[in-house]
Amino acid sequence: MPSMRNLLGSDSTSRRQFLAYSAAWASVPFLGQATRAAEKPRFDDDPFSLGVASGDPDHRGMVLWTRLAPQPLQPDGGMPATAVRVGWTVAADEGFKKVVAEGNTLATPQLGHSVHVELNGLEPDRWYWYRFHVGDAVSPVGRTRTMPLPWVQAEQLKFAVASCQNYEQGHYTAYEQMAADDLDLVFHLGDYIYEYAAGRNGRVRTHHGPEIESLGDYRVRLSQYRSDPLLHRMHAQCPWFVTWDDHEFDNNYADEVSEEAGVDPRAFLRRRMDAYQAYYEMMPLRRRSLPAGPDLQLYRRAPFGRLAELVVLDTRQYRSDQPNGDRRSPLNEAALDPRSTMLGREQRNWLYRSLTASRATWNVLAQQVMMGMVGYSTDDEPLNYSMDQWPGYAAERIELMRFLSERRVPNPVVLTGDIHSHWANELRVNDLDEKSAKVATEFVTTSISSGGNGEDKPSWWADMKSANPFVKFHNRQRGYVRCTVTPETWTSDFMVVDQVLEPGGKTAVRASFVVESGNPEINPA
Repeated sequence: MPSMRNLLGSDSTSRRQFLAYSAAWASVPFLGQATRAAEKPRFDDDPFSLGVASGDPDHRGMVLWTRLAPQPLQPDGGMPATAVRVGWTVAADEGFKKVVAEGNTLATPQLGHSVHVELNGLEPDRWYWYRFHVGDAVSPVGRTRTMPLPWVQAEQLKFAVASCQNYEQGHYTAYEQMAADDLDLVFHLGDYIYEYAAGRNGRVRTHHGPEIESLGDYRVRLSQYRSDPLLHRMHAQCPWFVTWDDHEFDNNYADEVSEEAGVDPRAFLRRRMDAYQAYYEMMPLRRRSLPAGPDLQLYRRAPFGRLAELVVLDTRQYRSDQPNGDRRSPLNEAALDPRSTMLGREQRNWLYRSLTASRATWNVLAQQVMMGMVGYSTDDEPLNYSMDQWPGYAAERIELMRFLSERRVPNPVVLTGDIHSHWANELRVNDLDEKSAKVATEFVTTSISSGGNGEDKPSWWADMKSANPFVKFHNRQRGYVRCTVTPETWTSDFMVVDQVLEPGGKTAVRASFVVESGNPEINPA
């Protein structure tokens, strides 16, 4: 098989070559199954140092994840360049007296000795426990669950929404309370890692190495983040739905366009390919998300019975370049250009089909950047808007809101991360028109640690609220959003941590809001 890097070193390199190569690359896990595997390897250190996780559940099963890494801060995890057979067990009880499924799979060096076991024969709407074993080593125990049958009206769904966990800027204290919340699911909406060099943001601990660019670099950085014991524990509590934003690869990139001028497009796609592979290796993703060269599909849907249709979007990989040089700007011609896209045509059409077909009481759009058209005032100048968020793609955003309104999609709720602050927004086709009908609701989660302790409200809160009356709540402390959904109501608790610069911070509910089915208005709970 030719080297991807050799292909990319040619002057005739094109995306077509990437995609042609990917047909061979995608067979890597299957190739490993035909090779001889180490049946009883011996380890000097714990091969399950990165813990366990589960994700992408449906009513029949989920994916179970681990990665063998006795030396997690080595690019190869301290593993030999051979396949290793890993056993797994699933039980209906925490003591593993009622085993319901077991088997083994291969952890291959081609995918960093990661393991992605997909289960499809479990009972709906119930909890399970799982663990892995290799040689004499046994992994920690994880807890996971299946979803209700798609046609059943579930009574309740309880989940958390998290984002932005800069390792250098704060402790992951929020995950301690999250683990005690007894959740069904977690949505992580991006910036799981940051790509920056060691010390750039150092406040409480430091990244390992320079800015990450290679496959080995991304593996090490992801392993360093996953080594945090609170994050480690939360992954084992319940299944996660993950999607990325920019820092899983490179700050504020847009599809194939770097934030920085003069970047070689071939080197950029090489780096993106490495980042995407490492992300797949380290996340509880199904085989359908296996990367194909520099592409990896993350948009997907999962029904939680008829209570909620869960739609996960990718607003980074398919977007047009940010308009106006990615600077805060008025809603000018560039921001309103109908040719600009956040979602890309294929994902947008898939989203519309999914929403049209949904029969759920609540329709959830889990995505990355704020959809509320928040403008910032500067003296007497026109309001300025972030071009990296949905205002920079205003025409597509207006089209989406109009689609939700005209098709009468039931109870659309947007979940958002990215900006290290809490927001509760009422969305309209035109957010600048207070008299127009409310179409959807948006809850934006703050960061887990990015930005340090933060503050309750900034000094400019009153002016911002006056200019943006659709904003019903704003807070800039660290934390997450906890959501409880029933057929009648949606309740969002904005959880905040008093401080993350030292361990032992306390997490509490800062504010709670409720939305009634059939009415997107946000009211205090």
